[in-house]
Parts: sequence; C-alpha cells; structure tokens
Amino acid sequence: MGVVILLVMAAGVAAMLTRKLPTGFALVLLAVAIAFIAGAPLTGENSVLDTVLQEGAPALAATMVAILLGSWLGKLLDETGIAGTLVRKIVEFGGDRPVVVALGVLAVSTLVGTVTGSAPAAMLAGIIGIPAMIAVGIPKVTAAGTILMGIAAGMPFELPIWQFFSTALELPVPTVRGFMLKLFPFALAAAVLFVLVETRRRGVEHAWSLKSASAKPVSRREQLGDAPWYALLTPVVPLVLALGFEVAILPSMLAGVLYALVTTTRPREMNKRLLRTLYGSFEVAAAPMVLFIAIGILLAAVKLPGAVESLEPLVKAVSPQNPVLFVLVFTLLVPLCLYRGPLNVFGLGAGIAGVLIAAGIYPAVAVLGLATSYNQVFGVSDPTSTQTVWSAQYAGVTPQQVMLRTLPYVWAVALGGFCVTAATYL
Repeated sequence: MGVVILLVMAAGVAAMLTRKLPTGFALVLLAVAIAFIAGAPLTGENSVLDTVLQEGAPALAATMVAILLGSWLGKLLDETGIAGTLVRKIVEFGGDRPVVVALGVLAVSTLVGTVTGSAPAAMLAGIIGIPAMIAVGIPKVTAAGTILMGIAAGMPFELPIWQFFSTALELPVPTVRGFMLKLFPFALAAAVLFVLVETRRRGVEHAWSLKSASAKPVSRREQLGDAPWYALLTPVVPLVLALGFEVAILPSMLAGVLYALVTTTRPREMNKRLLRTLYGSFEVAAAPMVLFIAIGILLAAVKLPGAVESLEPLVKAVSPQNPVLFVLVFTLLVPLCLYRGPLNVFGLGAGIAGVLIAAGIYPAVAVLGLATSYNQVFGVSDPTSTQTVWSAQYAGVTPQQVMLRTLPYVWAVALGGFCVTAATYL
C-alpha cells in the first residue's frame, strides 16, 4: 500500500510540475487519494470528510492570520512610503558606489523580508532598488538576485514563517525561533558574499531602460515624499516585541500595523487608510492562504494511522540516521525543492515532513531543520516562485538566469542548516 501512496505522490508532483493543476488543488486531490488508499472511511473518526477535509482545512488557521497581517503591514509600508524612503535613503548614501548601493538595498530587502514574503516583499524593495542598482553599473541578474538574497536573509525572522512551522510541525514557537536564529548567520553571510562577488561581474548594460521604471508605484512614492524617520522603524517593531519581549506572533504583528499607521497618518485619515490597506491585503494574501488550507488538508491525510503504517517502512529504509550521511544525502537532494518539487515545503514537502514526524523517523525539530533549510533555497532560486519571477522580469532577465546565479549561495545556506541539524538534533 505504501508503494501505491508513493506513486500517487509522484503523480501529484508531475501534475504540479507540468502545471496541469494548481498546487493547492493538486495537494487537496492528493490528500483525498492518500486517505482512501490508506483505508480511511468516508465519515467518522480518521475519515476523509471529517478528519482530512473538515479538520485539516483550518489546521493552519493561525498561519493564515499571520500571513494576512504580514500582507497588511506590507501594504502599509508601500502606501505610506516607508519602504520607498528606506531604499531612496540607501541609494542617496551609496551615491555612485555600486557595492555600497547593493549592500544598502540588500539591507532594506532583509528588513522587508522580516515583515512579509513572496512578490510583495520583492516589490517593496525592488521597485526602486533594482533600477537604482542597474543605474550604477550592477548587472541585471545580480540586481534581481540581491533583492531575493536579502528577502531570504530576513526570512528566518519572518513571523508568519515561525507560525507556519510551529503549527505544521506541532512545535513551540520558541523552538522554531531558536533554530531560525541559528540559520540566520548562514543566510546573511551568503547574501553578503553574493553581493561582494557578483557585483564584480561586468559586461552587461549599465542603463535602466525598462518601462516599469516609470510605472505608477514610483511616481506615487515621489508624490508622497519621505516618511518620517521614526516611521522607518516599523519593520523592527514586531521583531523587538517577538524577540526581545517574547510577545505572541499575532499581537506583535498587529503592533507593527498600528505603529505604521500612527506614525504616518493624520488622525482624520486613519480610518480610511486602515480599511483600504486591510482590504488590499486580502488580495495579496488570498493565494498563500488557499495554499495553507491545502497543506493543512495534506498534513491531516499523511498523519492518518493507515498512511503512517503504510509509509513508515519505506521512508525509514531511505532515511539516513548517521549524521554525516544525513548531511550528505539531504544536501544532494536540494534541487528537489525547486520547480515545486517533492521537497518544497509549500507543496508535497509538507506532507513528507508530516510522514517523517508521524512515523518517528526523525524528531520534529530535526524535520524543522530540513524544512527551513530547503525553504531558504526555494525562496530565492525556484523559477516558479512569485518573488523570483517578479524580480527577474522587472530586472529584464529570466528566472532561470537568476536561479543559476543564486543557487550555489543558497545551496551553501542549506548545507549549513543541515550541519546544525545533524550536530544538534541527531
């Protein structure tokens, strides 16, 4: 029966890779198929309707709320000009020094990456940052990669990500936070190294000529002017509360939203801006929220007793227990998290993580190490991820070019994460 489940999983991966089905729909169909193969009844305890669909769909509700709040805060950073001001100040400080400009944009991207992810984060830092970098002579692929590497460097501090791994892997938030703090130095070092090495490359156009440079978002920021200096602290507020005072994730993010609003908006305009940005955040958050509903359903399916019993001997047979082999094998498997592959944590990888934990093959915290390390690769180099597509297209290059340039650096980040995991948790 386990072999049949693996074949069904492979068919699901093929459907996602060939884009026959959207990832969310494919995961739900895959979950239902796994449940039936595992012998789950239609209704009742450990059933398809009551357990997989009814209980699985809202399983990651806290993560979905965190995603919505992150999108809301991202909307406020955009509308109030906070993100644009940060980038402009960095560019003004850097002048015509390419490395300084790139490192400055990298720093802003890292800060934005702690607030929100995906395409909105890339746009917040990249709409001004990418043309500024290209204007001072930085290659287009490097400009796009700098935005992505910066977002990935901020990802270990992205509170919605903490909430996702805490809920999905059934781990306390402090445990997730602890590993993320260990992963951050690798992500930051790789991002800085990327800028220092790749900004030395030449032989590309040095003038910004894309139509998007004159698009509406830039002109709107110019009309807004600079945000007050104290408003620029907005991205730090949730981090200070969550890290320094150990405030819960959702209240920390709400505090960031309120701080952005109060420091940039006149009292008589607060109500309109509050509602306008909140409604706009639903449009941004809709796609990831649907994906998290599907992931919750998939996790419920692979944790069914019949599924665990069927998959345990097969997964255990191919899962290395020796720490050295653990690092070697999972490092070699890094490409499988690209192109929505089977190790992509926002796809089938979530189901595999659930199996590893439910079957007792690895402790949950070790699975956390695997999942977060692979997520660092996916967030930068996957040509199908929205932030990679947007950054590449805005810079005038292809996502595949960005993947080839950034992959060695994030592969090294994943290796670092695997080493920490093996040394600490195995």
